[in-house]
Amino acid sequence: MPEAAIQSAGFLLELSPDWLIQRASENAHSFFSEYHQRLVGDPLSEFTLAQPLHDLRNSLSRQRGSSGIARAYRVRLLDEPRYFDIAFQNTGDTILFEGLPSADEGIGDCLGSVSRLIDGLDQTDRKVMMEGAARRMRALTGFDRAVLVLRGERVESSRSKRPELEITGELPSIVANSAQEPVGLFPHNNERIGRALLRSPTLQQLEELRTAGIASILRVPVFRNGETVGHFECDNRTPRAPSFELHAAAELFAQIFGMLLKD
Repeated sequence: MPEAAIQSAGFLLELSPDWLIQRASENAHSFFSEYHQRLVGDPLSEFTLAQPLHDLRNSLSRQRGSSGIARAYRVRLLDEPRYFDIAFQNTGDTILFEGLPSADEGIGDCLGSVSRLIDGLDQTDRKVMMEGAARRMRALTGFDRAVLVLRGERVESSRSKRPELEITGELPSIVANSAQEPVGLFPHNNERIGRALLRSPTLQQLEELRTAGIASILRVPVFRNGETVGHFECDNRTPRAPSFELHAAAELFAQIFGMLLKD
């Protein structure tokens, strides 16, 4: 398996600063009706509608210099009746451009529920707050288990007691289905795509997840005063369709929790 690989649920394009396609996931034909070899070397604008691409470029330019991930939902990117959720980010001299088929309904539900979950969070005691945050993260994501780790402290909210998950290395932010094979990028130059939301786990990580009976993962960091102090990690025994909106909502909940957390 090449180091640069993604999960098959979506596509990834690596773009130059002027939005020429430098690499494309080898499943691109499933989304663009063009094979990945045909995409590489041409402007993305040759394969998309002009207005949505213009809007996406403007959105990215507004956050220039930021290390964050921009997202757009229900984008009619192609001249056909399909909609995509898009995540894109600057990574040095390249732009990572990822896409997933949009859900038919429910857009905004996850993000809209974050404030309600935060409002009910008991902030009087650190341990109680951590336990409440884990429960609310599980409610937000719908995963079987949500674990909160903060500088050696660990709490979890789970449907049933299970062993602690031990995986070699750091998992991607989203794992949709550990049973599916990774998709490589073309050309095969092995340059990593470390911050891509759809980055595939390594083969070793996939095997460890399968052995543990885990099909899907969602993981977000917790920041405090600009420093990473821990993370939420949710896991599920069955596959979960990846969602950029759900990941964004989990990130938002984790960010607010980190600001409210007592030292």
